[in-house]
Amino acid sequence: MTGTDGSRTVVVLGATGQQGGAVAAALRADGWSVRAVVRNPSGRRARALAAGGVDIVPGDLREPESLGAAFSGAHGVFSVQPNSGQAGAEVTDEDEVRFGTTVADLAERLGVAHFVQSSAVTAGATTGVGHLDTKNRVEAHVRKLDTAVTVLRPATFMELLVAPETGLDQGRLSFLMRPEQAMQFIAVRDIGRIAATVFGAPGRYAGRTLEIAGDSLTGEALAGHLTRAAGRPIGYRRLPAGGEVLDRLMALVDDGRLAGNADLDALRAEFPFLLDFDRWLAGPGAGLLDEALRAPQEGRAQR
Repeated sequence: MTGTDGSRTVVVLGATGQQGGAVAAALRADGWSVRAVVRNPSGRRARALAAGGVDIVPGDLREPESLGAAFSGAHGVFSVQPNSGQAGAEVTDEDEVRFGTTVADLAERLGVAHFVQSSAVTAGATTGVGHLDTKNRVEAHVRKLDTAVTVLRPATFMELLVAPETGLDQGRLSFLMRPEQAMQFIAVRDIGRIAATVFGAPGRYAGRTLEIAGDSLTGEALAGHLTRAAGRPIGYRRLPAGGEVLDRLMALVDDGRLAGNADLDALRAEFPFLLDFDRWLAGPGAGLLDEALRAPQEGRAQR
């Protein structure tokens, strides 16, 4: 495939990040040509994408005119925006909304046939958390497009459960829900595979909003799975109160909006590849768990 056939080309935003990277990989595996819009084509992640057969197109969301070359003649666009809730974020909530609406308008103007927007499980209502309510605003705009639109609302990433700040190196997972409370999660890899499935069947998915998850687990259950995978005891505690945003996030888990309400049985029937947490730990998450458990000890040894 040459990458010049627009009917089999999808533009992926955020391809150097987790979601966009997973979408690009899944699309390539399904035989699509992929154009990744990146600010720094010479960066390590961009070069890795190019090595995997992705066409790298320079572009910057702050300069909409720079995106035209990537969008021209493409069949689809996968749109995900950076947000102020990400570590090291250099964007405001207004930036995120402007980026999302600009991309949508450009896709429509240049004749893109299928637009897939990545959103959040909390979209559809105001939460009081800025970087979540931006998703609601972008969704409202995207739904006005004349082109075919699919909205994906992913649950919390499984990858966040093995982030350094969760405390696994200290033998304990600290997260948002109460020990006995269930919360839904999804592997980032599966967001990519679902997006690729959606692009492959526009007649089935156009006009739909999909809340997507792969597993539902309490804090206590998470600790049990992690203990077995790690081969050493892992406990669980809820994060302590930590300021206005964190407290609001925990309240959104308590009232169910951030905990997730996806129909897991229906999703597993529709997307049989979905990973539960055990299979994720044994597969894509194995290296991340190992790093979370041992990296601090290695760092101390080096010092």
